[in-house]
Amino acid sequence: MHIEIGIISPEKLAYAGVAATALLGAHTMGLLKSPTAWLRTALAAFFFSVLMQAWHLPVGLSELHLVGAMPVYLLFGFIPTLFGFGLGLLVQALVFEPQDMAHLAVNFLSLAVPLVTVHHTLGKKMQGISVANVLKLDAVYYAGVTLMVGFWLSISNDAAPVADWALFAASYTSLVAVEPLLTIGLVALAGRLRGTRVGQRLLTACIDEGLLRRAARHGKLLGVNEPFLYQVVDMIVNENVCENQDQRGKQAYITRAQTL
Repeated sequence: MHIEIGIISPEKLAYAGVAATALLGAHTMGLLKSPTAWLRTALAAFFFSVLMQAWHLPVGLSELHLVGAMPVYLLFGFIPTLFGFGLGLLVQALVFEPQDMAHLAVNFLSLAVPLVTVHHTLGKKMQGISVANVLKLDAVYYAGVTLMVGFWLSISNDAAPVADWALFAASYTSLVAVEPLLTIGLVALAGRLRGTRVGQRLLTACIDEGLLRRAARHGKLLGVNEPFLYQVVDMIVNENVCENQDQRGKQAYITRAQTL
């Protein structure tokens, strides 16, 4: 996913910087209005950075990385993952690869544009987390990453041969085969943590609200046609009253809303 330093002109790097800034700016309010999203962004950046450093392999004029994009996206949500990519790449460049600062915007867009595409086409419509759905998300996402790398190579100072890009594209099939196992494993672990008192408090702060919507959908798939999420409102309010004092006053309203 990383593009070799020096093959893209400074003018095009500047355009990439403007595009990356605009993309982050368009989603800044979604980050600022949710304090828990700050924590999720930090966690997304941490896990992304660990996976990136854990395994990487040079392939032609780019580099293959274990990104962990879909596990991070499904666990922490769209906006934390988007900003987590930017923060993780920045930290990686500052700590491990200072020369990558020149291509920070390029590398960010290579990950962010496919993420935006997946979120608005498949992610919002996903009815539940299954092997088939995860495979679909990974396939579309890494196809997008591959196309982004092809785009950067096509506008480089010396356009790379199609064979080099095809080699890079083929190398991503291994990630599409392996990463769904990581995704399913981490989501299953989150489910186990939800069964403990400490885990419930952690997940409330760290895990994306989209899981709540998926829980409701799973209930319907299991044949639970009556509202049921209201039954956990009292427990959630009691567990989080220290962090959200106004939940007490809204407890009756929240319960009533979940029964509609």
